[in-house]
Parts: sequence; C-alpha cells; structure tokens
Amino acid sequence: MYNLFTGSGVGPCILYLAISIFLGLLLGKIKIANISLGITWVLFVGIIISALCVTLNNNMLHIIKEFGLILFVTAVGLQVGPTFFNSFKKGGLAMNLMALTNVALGVVITYIIAKVANQSLTDMAGVYTGAITNTPGLSAAQQAVTDAGDPDAANRLAAGYAVAYPLAVVGMIMTCLVIKAICKVDLSKEPTTETNISIKTDKAATPTSQRHKSNIIPIFIFIAIGIVVGSIPIPVGMSAPIKLGLAGGPLVVSIIGSWLGVKQGWFDTEFTDSHGVWMLREVGILLFLAGVGLGAGGVFVETVKIHYMWVVYGVIITIVPPMIVATFGRLVLKMNYYTLMGFIGGSHTDPPTLAFANNIAPDGCKLPNTGYATVYPLTMFLRIFTAQLLVLLAM
Repeated sequence: MYNLFTGSGVGPCILYLAISIFLGLLLGKIKIANISLGITWVLFVGIIISALCVTLNNNMLHIIKEFGLILFVTAVGLQVGPTFFNSFKKGGLAMNLMALTNVALGVVITYIIAKVANQSLTDMAGVYTGAITNTPGLSAAQQAVTDAGDPDAANRLAAGYAVAYPLAVVGMIMTCLVIKAICKVDLSKEPTTETNISIKTDKAATPTSQRHKSNIIPIFIFIAIGIVVGSIPIPVGMSAPIKLGLAGGPLVVSIIGSWLGVKQGWFDTEFTDSHGVWMLREVGILLFLAGVGLGAGGVFVETVKIHYMWVVYGVIITIVPPMIVATFGRLVLKMNYYTLMGFIGGSHTDPPTLAFANNIAPDGCKLPNTGYATVYPLTMFLRIFTAQLLVLLAM
C-alpha cells in the first residue's frame, strides 16, 4: 500500500494525475476580484506535488502528457476546421502577420537579454522555449546542440525551459486580462460569433444514430495521419530539419480533415461540435497540464535556486511581445476580444491560454478556437525554427 504513494509504477502515476486534476479543478472555481485561473491550477498542483519529492515514472508521464496534448489539439482542429479557411477572409492573414511579428519580437528580446545580462545565448534559448511554452522547439534545440557535439547544453536548455514554463502559462493569461483592462473591453457587448460564415451539410445523408455510432473513427484516423505528418522532416538549410511535431501534425490534419469531411458530407457539424469532442478537448488539456506539472516541479525548484533571474527573463519574453501585438490588434485592427485571446494562445502555442479563453467565452462561442488554430500552424513552424536559430547563433 505504501508503494502506491511512493513508487514509480503505473498506480502512483495515475493516482497523482487524478489528484492534480481534481484538486486543480476545485481550486479553479475560486475567484479573486472576479478573476479565476481556471484549470491552470492543475499545472500548479502538479508542480507542488512533484516539488515535494514525489518521484514518478518520467517516461510514463511524458507519454500521458503528449497524448493529452494530441487529444486536445485534435479536438480543437475538429471544432474549427469547418470554418477555418473562411476565417482567412475575415482577418486570418492579418493574424498570421501579427503572429510573425510576435515571434520576431520574442527572438529579438531573447537575444538582447543574453547580451545585456551577459547570459549564454544557449541558456536563454532554453528560457525562450519555456517562455513561449513550446516543447517541440525545446526538443529541436536540444537535437541541434547534440548534433553539434555539445550534449551538456541539452540539459541547460531543459533547465531554462522548466524555469520559464510555469510562469509563462500565468503570464499569457495575465496578458489577456491586462489587455481587457487597457482596451476597456465590455464582455457583455462583445460579439460571440462571426457573421456570414456558413457550412453546407447534408444532415439527411446519414441517420443520426449511424453518425454518432461511427464518427469516433475519424478522430483516431486524424491522429494517426497527424503523427505521421508531424514526423516528416522539413529541410531548412540548418543543422537539423524542422518538424510540425506531435501537436502540430494532428492539429493540421484534423483541421483539413474536418473541413473536407463536412464539405463532402462524410459527417456534419453535429459531430465536429458535439459534446464528445468538447469532452475530448477538456480531458486532453487536463492530462497535459497535470503531466507537465508532475514532471517539472523538482527541476523547477532546484533551477530557480541557482538561476532565479531566468524567471524574470522568461516573464519578459512571455509578456512583452503579445502585449504589444495584441494591443495593436485590438485598438488598431478592432479584433474581437474572444478571437484575440485565442490568438494570444496560438501565437505562443499555449493550450492553457486557449482553455482559459474558452472558460471566459459564453457557451457555444468558438471564436477563441478559431483565433488559436488560425495562427498555430505558422507559429509552431516559426517557434521550432527560431529555437534552433538561437542555439546555432551561440555556437
């Protein structure tokens, strides 16, 4: 019985995942000044548990975390896919240009911090990947330094990532709230849908009972194809190729698959926007947050003791770029606030921010998902590229 709480087998891993999730959900109901961090508490509960010297199977946690993220992005892709391409007629191009600017600002700020604070650019590359909550970028940077013959640098990259990641999650949410205050957003007057977007479906083509019995199949088809697509190396003339990764691949495939599926009448929006898909999304993000927290706590505490200024640098990299870009988007481009929150999450490839945005948005409002998915694919590519660029500049 004692091993259930101290061992590194399957039982303890699932036990602490469950504890992190249900305690996090309970704490997420607490509001201070009418503000709640929602399910982000799941991450912090996991960090606290792992910081209390609870040792779990890291390989198992990694699988659970990645699978949760895959479920989450696949569900998001299913929900936004039918209207995704129409979104480019309503500001999608502008949002991607904003995302490009956001990435560029993050890289420039990271480089300036390294020079002004006399920090190793390799170490700051690790902080950068944590500050933008981009695990594929971290993996790509680690692969780049390993291929270059500096395996010790891979550990420093991981340390910088672990220090910056937790506060980056909070930083993105706080950015959404600060922009709401600066731009004086009144949620009661904010539109919750985009007009003039229609999807033709043939609901009579397939009986409802048959649709709901068979439509679980496309989800795992999209995941399988997405894993393959995400693993395809894309040469960019650097020491290592770029990949969409385990998150980017399923997201892109589920967007295209759900758009094509609805257009061809293989299934309809009753499936892509069903309660089952919403549940898939929520379970996925909860597993991801709990897995990240339970795997990061020990490293987070130890690294902060030595490199406490990395936390400050990470917060700067996290907050400054989206604060500038998103404020411009709201005040100049007049972007919908719900869409803007999704954009902030997508431009930092940060699922918790999207979850927070969906919690703020009224039931049935899919604008945060649209903003997130519109910029996520390009952002993922750029984040992976720039993480490798920073470490290569340091060599």
